[in-house]
Amino acid sequence: MASPLSAHRRVLAAAMLGTAVEFYDFYVYATAAALVFGPLFFPVESASAQLLLSLMSFGLAFIARPVGAIAFGHFGDRLGRKSTLVASLLLMGLSTLLIAFLPTYAQIGWVAPLLLCILRFGQGFGLGGEWGGATLLAVENAPKGWEGRFGAAPQLGAPVGFLAANGLFLLLGLWLSEEAFTSWGWRIPFLLSAVLVSIGLWVRLRIGETPAFREALEKAPPPKVPLGRVLRHHWGATLAAGAGVVACFAIFYLSTAFALGHLTSARGMERDAVLGLQLAANLFLALGIVLAAVLSDRRTAGLVLAWGAGATILLGLVFGPALAAGSPALVFVTLAVALLIMGFVYGPIGGWMPRLFPVTVRYTGMSIAFNGGGIVGGAVAPIAAQMLSSAGGTSLVGLFLSVAGMVTLIGVIVARAAGAEE
Repeated sequence: MASPLSAHRRVLAAAMLGTAVEFYDFYVYATAAALVFGPLFFPVESASAQLLLSLMSFGLAFIARPVGAIAFGHFGDRLGRKSTLVASLLLMGLSTLLIAFLPTYAQIGWVAPLLLCILRFGQGFGLGGEWGGATLLAVENAPKGWEGRFGAAPQLGAPVGFLAANGLFLLLGLWLSEEAFTSWGWRIPFLLSAVLVSIGLWVRLRIGETPAFREALEKAPPPKVPLGRVLRHHWGATLAAGAGVVACFAIFYLSTAFALGHLTSARGMERDAVLGLQLAANLFLALGIVLAAVLSDRRTAGLVLAWGAGATILLGLVFGPALAAGSPALVFVTLAVALLIMGFVYGPIGGWMPRLFPVTVRYTGMSIAFNGGGIVGGAVAPIAAQMLSSAGGTSLVGLFLSVAGMVTLIGVIVARAAGAEE
């Protein structure tokens, strides 16, 4: 008899591929923002100011994501998971592809950063509907007792997308000169995103609607305004769920975008060396997600998430000093441990968050919570960390992780205490 994983391989592939594209697109932008976007699109006086402005453009997508979450959540709860997911992936991929063709500030002046920010907003808008729909696609097809493992399928797309983006930048660094990379080489990863998007669309167009959504429609028509119902009846669950994802965003973007920019610009490490360390550390993210998913089905997803949040608090105490030391071996150990812990705050949320909302408003509630939490963990933390680092306070950067871990732990506790978790 086939296992649930093999019986649902097309659904799981569709869920994972979308998140792989998401993390590929986001990390391609994050890497380019840390390495080349500053001087190409924001030619201000100091390199530190260029990096800060570049990271601010990176954070713009996190402002767009909740807007996209509302829009795609509305249609996902009214029309279905499949068609909404196809639309979100198409918008996300098209925005990423067009970045490859942007002229620089030297060519068209202030219009260049404006166009970059518009496309970055488009990325974020499309991404706003991606994770919630991909997770529901997996979880609402999961056999009983497999919700944690199925819910981790979208999360496993993260290391896949990160591996593809990081590895591609590493290869470009080995093949191209610094001048060639800065001139045109950085555009190649944005062009190649079209390949991943095409594969993702092909898989998603071949799957059907989830059984849970079909069953809910048979019982009652969908709410006319899912957002209104979420805000009236499920605002507590939404706040708790949003808090629950803060830690995973903070760990990922401080360990990737901020660490890359800081180690190359402030610590003088070679770009290819840092990319290689991050590439190897990424394997620990995949390991953490798998372990957390299995434990979520054996215990509970909320408990595993709480363990991860506690570990994040402790991680924050050593993260900043380890980066400040600048030792390649210490940097690798720190990044590997950080991404392993991220697996424990990222892997369980696919099995944890759907339990906080009824089927009829899940897409909206989960998407708003996930992307709202991303503003704190993914947009604010790297920018604030860069500002703190510029002021000579790298050793304190990790305290953002400790605060993020506390916020996530509070979210888990509040959800359980309020009885929101089924």
